[in-house]
Amino acid sequence: MPPPEVSTTSGSTEATLKSEILSTAKSKSATVAHSTSQQIGTNGETPLSVFLSTFKGSRTQWVARQVIIMICLLFRLGVGLGPYSGFNDSPMHGDFEAQRHWMEITYHLPIKDWYWYDLQYWGLDYPPLTAYHSWVLGAIGSKIKPSWFEFDTSRGCEDVNLKSYMRSTVLISELLIYIPAVSVFVRWTIKNQKLSPLHHSIASAAILLQPALILVDHGHFQYNAVMLGLALIAITNILNDKLVVGSVFFVLALCFKQMALYYSIPIFAYLLGICLFPRLNLPRFISLAVSVLTTFALVLAPIVLASSDGLKGAYRQVLQMLIRIFPFARGLWEDKVANFWCTLNIFVKLKHLYSAETLQRFSLVATLVSVLPAFFMLLIYPRKKALIWGLSASAWGFFLFSFQVHEKSVLLPLLPVTLQLATDPGVNVQSYIYWINNVAVFSLWPLLKRDRLVLQYFAVSFLANWLMASFTKLPDALLGKLIIMMSYAGIVLLHIVEFLIEPPARYPDLWVIGNTTLSFGCFTIFLLWNYIQLYKACRAKV
Repeated sequence: MPPPEVSTTSGSTEATLKSEILSTAKSKSATVAHSTSQQIGTNGETPLSVFLSTFKGSRTQWVARQVIIMICLLFRLGVGLGPYSGFNDSPMHGDFEAQRHWMEITYHLPIKDWYWYDLQYWGLDYPPLTAYHSWVLGAIGSKIKPSWFEFDTSRGCEDVNLKSYMRSTVLISELLIYIPAVSVFVRWTIKNQKLSPLHHSIASAAILLQPALILVDHGHFQYNAVMLGLALIAITNILNDKLVVGSVFFVLALCFKQMALYYSIPIFAYLLGICLFPRLNLPRFISLAVSVLTTFALVLAPIVLASSDGLKGAYRQVLQMLIRIFPFARGLWEDKVANFWCTLNIFVKLKHLYSAETLQRFSLVATLVSVLPAFFMLLIYPRKKALIWGLSASAWGFFLFSFQVHEKSVLLPLLPVTLQLATDPGVNVQSYIYWINNVAVFSLWPLLKRDRLVLQYFAVSFLANWLMASFTKLPDALLGKLIIMMSYAGIVLLHIVEFLIEPPARYPDLWVIGNTTLSFGCFTIFLLWNYIQLYKACRAKV
């Protein structure tokens, strides 16, 4: 009896199947490896990611996040040990004294006098939520040491214990609002984009270690993190389809600092877009309108009801508040800042050629031209990923072209820009984000130098860049590489020249003008690149 035949076809099929399985496995492995390498620091290329690699397990991520918060607090505490705006600079001092003075007047005066009292000496010029915040901090501080906030006699107080108290209020306000807001936003991103748990910690660190915010709030002295935190809570809720909650928190951000208006155009466009497309959703529109109006009414109620003259008095109170919040009478700008108008003024003396009213109209038109593309893109394509790019584009447009811009306002466009480190962690995008963050810090140099925060400026900038290995990241495009490397070379050169050579007596602000001009050029390039990213996000199918 002949032996049974062995089927060569069957053996060949089995071998082919095994080969395909192995090939598929290798392909998936390569894809995962590539995806992981695109996440911030998860391939171990930064000092921070190497340090956090010990917390890779999902069960230890809570520890990693607490370590990140502690590192961020140490940065802030270290900067806070230095001087502040207006230290030993009488008679007006600076922003530190302005914030202290607002705590003094809100604690001692009735609400109806808050926006009227002694306007020549740091009169209150922020919305009501800032005033309520100042009242709370002034009340607490007065219980600790009444002399810090004695009415009129405490002006210019520079008690070292007062400095500690004021610094701690900034830190606690940030711990209560901004830091949790960043953590929640990054957690939402991780969940929706299915990124690694370690990426949560590293992305949070990249956002929280943004040098500009640390230097302005904890060095110069302000409470920008409160407004930015409220805005970020609004953004996260809107992205999570909790639209009413998001609209409430955005109104609160507006009522804390009017600069939150930088975000108003894209947020309004996005919310209107999802009410209109793919079909009209009238209940959603009405609920949003009611929530916005109700929140404004509740925040303004104490100011309005404080008047004893009925409707006429209430009208005067609101009008005075608006005049203080939007100071058009101060002119197009007060100090040199890296925006279009200050740069143009180097070549064309605008204030000599045009009236303040004409310059206001120019500013309005230029601002609308810069932000309306973002408005229409988000209105027609209200996509979640596009919203962050839209917020960035609008904020850059306001910063570069709007009225009465301060150098500190660069924090507004930096927030959504830096949030992209969590939402789009590709190395190419990272390179532009880290670059513009560094340029923004450089644009703050004249302010920080005036505040004697030179050591803090260099130390925080270096440590933040070292932890994230920012200087090693360059875009793929040759033009992008050249722009970033040339701008860094310009920054280094300007610093060296400023330290070694005094400016000519005829041009005492020559190095400051060099700073603002270089920064403006970089910001303009980034705005154009930002719009390209916004267009891509709007046209994407997801």
